[in-house]
Amino acid sequence: MCGIAGIVTKHEDLSDNIKMLSDMSKSLIKRGPDENGIFIDHNTALIHRRLVVIDKENGKQPMICGRNGEKYVIVYNGELYNTRELRAELKKKGYKFKGRSDTEVVLKMYIEYGEKCAERLNGIFAFAVYEIRAKRIFLCRDKVGVKPLFYSETDGELIFGSEIKAILKSGKIKPVIDENGLYEIFFLGPARTAGTGVFKNINELLPGEYAFFSEGRLNKHRYFKLTAREFTDTPKQAVEKVRFLLTDAIEKQLVSDVPVCFFLSGGLDSSIITKTASNYYRKHNKENAATYSVEYRDNLKYFEKSLFQPTADDGYIKLMSKDACTDHREVILNNEELAKALYPSVEARDLPGYVDIDSSLLLFCREIKKDYTVALSGECADELFGGYPWYHNRDILFEDNFPWSRSQEIRRSILAADILPKGEEYVRQRYLDTVNGTDKLGSDSELTSRMREMFSLNYYWFMQCLLERKDRCSMYSSLEVRVPFCDYRLVEYAYNMPWEIKAYNGREKGIVRKAFEDILPYDIAWRKKSPYPKTHNPVYMKICSEKVMNILKKKTALNKLLSKDGIMNIIENPDKISSPWYGQLMKAPQILAYIIELDYWFEKYKVDIEL
Repeated sequence: MCGIAGIVTKHEDLSDNIKMLSDMSKSLIKRGPDENGIFIDHNTALIHRRLVVIDKENGKQPMICGRNGEKYVIVYNGELYNTRELRAELKKKGYKFKGRSDTEVVLKMYIEYGEKCAERLNGIFAFAVYEIRAKRIFLCRDKVGVKPLFYSETDGELIFGSEIKAILKSGKIKPVIDENGLYEIFFLGPARTAGTGVFKNINELLPGEYAFFSEGRLNKHRYFKLTAREFTDTPKQAVEKVRFLLTDAIEKQLVSDVPVCFFLSGGLDSSIITKTASNYYRKHNKENAATYSVEYRDNLKYFEKSLFQPTADDGYIKLMSKDACTDHREVILNNEELAKALYPSVEARDLPGYVDIDSSLLLFCREIKKDYTVALSGECADELFGGYPWYHNRDILFEDNFPWSRSQEIRRSILAADILPKGEEYVRQRYLDTVNGTDKLGSDSELTSRMREMFSLNYYWFMQCLLERKDRCSMYSSLEVRVPFCDYRLVEYAYNMPWEIKAYNGREKGIVRKAFEDILPYDIAWRKKSPYPKTHNPVYMKICSEKVMNILKKKTALNKLLSKDGIMNIIENPDKISSPWYGQLMKAPQILAYIIELDYWFEKYKVDIEL
């Protein structure tokens, strides 16, 4: 994995502004600490920071290749999982290769197929190709949106980068937030509308989207999206297909010139990846897999069962580690560290985020990076295969709103009177845009139709929030995390799978359980879903409360937006919050942590409010 950035300007020769380009590059150093490079062609520059995983010598970037009188330059962030097949295809067409890097394959795929190459790439990526003679840039983001690509198009200029900070470091775009940005932060955050960067004049290429920038204009095209098709497989065939697709995705993602490790929570998804990889290693006479889990100091002492978190993870992790013969390591976090890490978590995302759900991952990845550069994780199975409670509770399923944020009451309560009066309307429109844009078949039943809408809501919102979390918090420690469940083939298959097959035996992710039950311990295969672990220790609530009360004493632009009484009510009555801020994990301590992150974000990024 790497970091990329670039700029096209009509106002200056960029070779005279190396400092700006260097500042943009340095802002992405955590994404690529091993190597860096800059390509300049008068008013166009491409920037690359590299984290070396495959073919150190022959994968240097920016990479240049000439063919048929044109020269092409690429900066690329990602991993391509069908590299071998595509390289063989290109060799038959007369292409020669200097090394084994997927960057070279992506570049030559573009040279051969142009924008159509995007449809043929299986991987997680964001890249830019500059055609020197034609003076145009091609930008592309992977089908599912695992890797980020932000951009700003103003006054006939283009600036882009893997992270928002690279665009801001150009100095050409100011850190301004307008009314829509405030709606994103206060009424949708930590999620955000697809394509928006929250800051004014900063946007993001959509998952499955590419664009050309030429003669001062950006033209975008969606090359992949959820498409309804008739499902013709039998339940037995569906089990076999899920088993094949996921196993193939996992095994393809084990390719690396550096050792690979695995996140293991004791849940179904991470256990499937761990056991499949372990079997693969055993078959190929490799060492036992290394696994990591995260926990919080004294957490078991305060753990309480709930609908969303019915069991603790510890016993299941031990069971799975023993079954897969892994070298397992547990990372224990304390609550003081967790609170301190809220600040670098903001810097990782460039925005207020998933608070301690982010900061714990950031600390977890920091520990893993001491020994590994690549890891595999089980994100996104729940969104694709109906893992969340809102898929299974018919009352919630058919409620006409975002299921993870069904009420705006708690969000409204922290805002001063008459501030952002159209917040609820803004959220409502974003919800309607998603469900109304859901592709369906005329033959879909009421349940099938709603399940497609629910899939879209989870895929384009909840899942993207988690993918953003995983990318930023891992890359902040220069750790590459791969996500096999995000293979676009699985996405396509899951979208069209009937609910009665997907929820095999009436269970969340039932089809996945059935597909892998023969390689997992029974208690793992049929364990009730439990979410990412969060702290239950009351000391964390105490720390956050004290920090927020100090924030409320300050005279800042942010405080003019906040209701002191509403926030104090959360501090004094944490157990009376009827619905969480976002999902099952953001309750009173996390709402306070979000305010802490907001305060830090406004101060650190010198955010100006434009109303």
